[in-house]
Amino acid sequence: MPPRLPRAAQGHGRGRLTKLRDIAVPLAVFAAALVIWEGIVAWKAIPPYVLPAPSAIFAKLIEDRDLLFSSLLATLGVTLKALLIAVICGVALALLLAQSKWLERALLPFAVILQVTPIIAIAPLLLVYMQPENAVLVCAFLVAFFPILSNTALGLASVDYALRDLFDLYRASAWQKLVYLRLPAALPQFLTGLRIGGGLSLVGAIVAELAAGASGQGTGLAYRIVEAGFRLDIPRMFAALALISAAGLAIYGALAALSHYLLRGWHESARECGE
Repeated sequence: MPPRLPRAAQGHGRGRLTKLRDIAVPLAVFAAALVIWEGIVAWKAIPPYVLPAPSAIFAKLIEDRDLLFSSLLATLGVTLKALLIAVICGVALALLLAQSKWLERALLPFAVILQVTPIIAIAPLLLVYMQPENAVLVCAFLVAFFPILSNTALGLASVDYALRDLFDLYRASAWQKLVYLRLPAALPQFLTGLRIGGGLSLVGAIVAELAAGASGQGTGLAYRIVEAGFRLDIPRMFAALALISAAGLAIYGALAALSHYLLRGWHESARECGE
């Protein structure tokens, strides 16, 4: 009878197989969808200006790689810059609101107003008063700011009462409570807001670029979509859209990996099933 592997080794092997399955299944479904798409376009003889095949979109990506990838870098640069500003301002304001309920009641409605106002309505107005680059940056910042602020503020307010009483028992200072109690408690909520804000900052940048592109200004991927639409270059539109989707997936994946790295080993959301 062959020797049995230790339970820990068996669990590690199952975890690796689960991770491989989680990666392989979505990739297989995506590949199957592309094959079906390609087959329908060929079977129905759909012209490229109506619906380009995936092969035509890939060919356009190769053909216009210099233009499209430079636009991708422009969009990503604005997105990441807006996200960084949103993190700094959102965390700073959440810490400020956590110090005073009166201050929270005074300032939070303004943040809510900025969140509930559609960014598609704000973007044309900002283009009147700002340069296109600055308007795109502000739009991306506005949509990413509120999720980071609200989640961080919720995390700072969600400290366990037993731990709070323990810190009071040991006469911890306000600074010690903030560093050793409230900030660790708020970290999971902050990271959730960061993942949401990362995707929304890209959405805000794209919306503002579409508005700028409609007025004949801009350099990002959304401007390339507007430009290709005017020229009826539908494969380029799809190629730009594919790069936007890939950028969104990359941002979410990087922030999810960061969240797992910071929370693994101590928070339930980052623990593997069966650990």
